[in-house]
Amino acid sequence: MSEFVRTGQGTTDVLPAMQFAADVHYYLQQSPRQLPSRYFYDELGSALFEAICRLPWYRITRAESRLLAAHGSEVFRRLGSTSTIVELGSGSGDKLRLLIEAGGSRCSVLDVHLVDVSASALEDSARMLGSLDNLRITTHQATYEAGLAEVARLTPAGAHSLVLFLGSNIGNFDPPGAEEFLRGIRANLGAGDALLLGADLVKPERDLLLAYDDPLGVTAAFNRNLLVRINRELGGDFDIDGFAHRAVWNAVDSRVEMHLVARAAQQIHIERAELEFQMERDEPIWTESSYKYQPGDVVDLLERCGFRLMEQWIDRESPFALTFVEAI
Repeated sequence: MSEFVRTGQGTTDVLPAMQFAADVHYYLQQSPRQLPSRYFYDELGSALFEAICRLPWYRITRAESRLLAAHGSEVFRRLGSTSTIVELGSGSGDKLRLLIEAGGSRCSVLDVHLVDVSASALEDSARMLGSLDNLRITTHQATYEAGLAEVARLTPAGAHSLVLFLGSNIGNFDPPGAEEFLRGIRANLGAGDALLLGADLVKPERDLLLAYDDPLGVTAAFNRNLLVRINRELGGDFDIDGFAHRAVWNAVDSRVEMHLVARAAQQIHIERAELEFQMERDEPIWTESSYKYQPGDVVDLLERCGFRLMEQWIDRESPFALTFVEAI
């Protein structure tokens, strides 16, 4: 069985209520109105996202899992003496477990650090990995940046690390933000450390829209839960039924956009964000962007951020790229 350590407990330690309120106050006054997608992941939001990953129309998870199972052994072969694995956005832990199991006998004792803002996701991940042998598991309830910086402080000098950023989470950053984020990862790594990045690729518009506006309405519930959270935690009075979920493909910017659209005019008051405003009928709140890539664009981005390509694997059934790079 694995050893387990928990750090940074309590959402108030990481995304404090004051920061949540400040972000809601700021972003809902932008034009167009916006809400940061990082606040999707309260306990219910994390559970809804796990359900989304199992929908037949959301193929990202299955495509990435096929690549991890097929090439996990090669990842570990190339890692050599790596003793630390860091997963940013650990989710349920199933993909990391799949990677470790695919590595088979190549896996020795590993220090595994799981970084996520969601306490429930960390618990699920630790539980998923806990039955594997030779793991020392530490959870960090933190933002990606803060968690990775903490891991860097804890990693012994001379030890090599592999960072995982899977699930096409890189797609939630706009292009300048993605580059800044990857440069931040590189700054916390030493030469010879590695990064395994999952990125969804451009595919037919119909497939993209089904993935983000599924017939069962799970993604719509995930989106509207952001308003539920504001009502519960910040004293908001959004009429949840008064907002429709909308997903659109923006081909010019190569991204799927998610919005919450007011079905009728509403006067909104959010007590702890010290905010009151009028929403007009058909006015949207932009809640998420998911950028889609071409394979070469992923490589170019990583190389600009201080990495060297070791390998890129592509799932052809549902276009998705798993890119393995080394810090230089």
